[in-house]
Amino acid sequence: MTARSKRAAAPPRVGFVSLGCPKALVDAEQILTQLRAEGYAIAPTYEGADLVVVNTCGFIDAAVGESLDAIGEALAENGKVIVTGCLGAKQGGDFVRAAHPKVLAVTGPHATAEVMGAVHRHLPKPHDPFVDLVPPQGIKLTPTHYAYLKISEGCNHRCTFCIIPSMRGDLVSRPIGDVMLEAERLFNAGVKELLVVSQDTSAYGVDVRYRTGFWQGRPVKTRMTELARELATLARAHGAWVRLHYVYPYPHVDDVVPLMDGGDDPRGLLPYLDVPFQHASPRILKLMKRPAAPERVLDRVNAWRRERPALTLRSTFIVGFPGETEAEFDELLAFLDAAALDRVGCFAYSPVDGAAANALPDPVAADVAEDRRARFMAAQARISARRLAAHVGRTVTVLVDRVDDGVAVARSSADAPEIDGVVRVVDGAHLAPGTFARVTIGRADVHDLEGRLHA
Repeated sequence: MTARSKRAAAPPRVGFVSLGCPKALVDAEQILTQLRAEGYAIAPTYEGADLVVVNTCGFIDAAVGESLDAIGEALAENGKVIVTGCLGAKQGGDFVRAAHPKVLAVTGPHATAEVMGAVHRHLPKPHDPFVDLVPPQGIKLTPTHYAYLKISEGCNHRCTFCIIPSMRGDLVSRPIGDVMLEAERLFNAGVKELLVVSQDTSAYGVDVRYRTGFWQGRPVKTRMTELARELATLARAHGAWVRLHYVYPYPHVDDVVPLMDGGDDPRGLLPYLDVPFQHASPRILKLMKRPAAPERVLDRVNAWRRERPALTLRSTFIVGFPGETEAEFDELLAFLDAAALDRVGCFAYSPVDGAAANALPDPVAADVAEDRRARFMAAQARISARRLAAHVGRTVTVLVDRVDDGVAVARSSADAPEIDGVVRVVDGAHLAPGTFARVTIGRADVHDLEGRLHA
């Protein structure tokens, strides 16, 4: 066969760039899975691709800029670009087309069918049943030992700083049987940690009135508590972890915490909650259209910790929100000190095109907001250092992510990938990624731990 005929017989190749949050990553995985199922090859470089799909983020201005830059780079390097994701939904796609009129097509988020339609138009589907085979768990962009499990799309909240509902729509929960089947396939494929994601994990099933579904022939309600229980059981059977993200502090979270493994060698549902509190001033929370009872939040936090003393709490906050006074910022610092959260992220408010908060009076100057963010993170650094120091001398179970320069970089039950800290195992050069190990902690800093394998 000549080089020309070999090239003609080669499957069409699609490049892929994915930006944004874990929900966007799951969208990308679904598109990649469909591409491979239809016989397309995935190209690792622009020059090796017949066209490029760019999965965008449009949540804040910095993400918009990054997405537009990525589209521009793909156009410059390849020339044939399909845009999908949250930024694609902005102004019905006109926002992207105004910046980059040469893109082939623009779709919004969770739009696998629309993306595939555009791919078919510009790069016809190959006809080869022998390459229409993909792993049962689909194509994943994460390392093989952990994966994101998206349980719903959209959100019923109308937070004034957020435009996600206008991009992803109202809450649509996946059938619980489908979620559990995907989880089982992932565990069977060797995944050791599932990270449950959505816009509002606590609201799972609200849109279908907690409809009864079926899993392994048993009736199971489409509800967060039942889902957590079933995932915990399945994970324990595979010696694996499940981690919950984007959990709003609704009352039924109290029923989920007891389902978490509280032992020193956890399997199943991890003692970890990612709860987006956003602020602590009742007035600011009301302006944000968020639950506005921080004193009750503290009571809940304390009750959760009494139930599961090993519980790790992560949260995010916004400072410099329109109208925020210095006194209200002090309220937030006082809450931070009282709650003593383990992992915290903080953003200085910036106007997002289309957000209702832009119309609120008394905007906070950008330099003031940034100063508050720095002060907030300095306060949290002291809390984090204190809480991590308490781990010195303890033995913890870690999941190894990689080995760098003879040191294993791992995570404990307290550490979600990419956003939390790590545990460095100084004598772990021989440890394989995706394996568990027991490590005795010898040192702590503001964010990370270091230790040696437990004898």
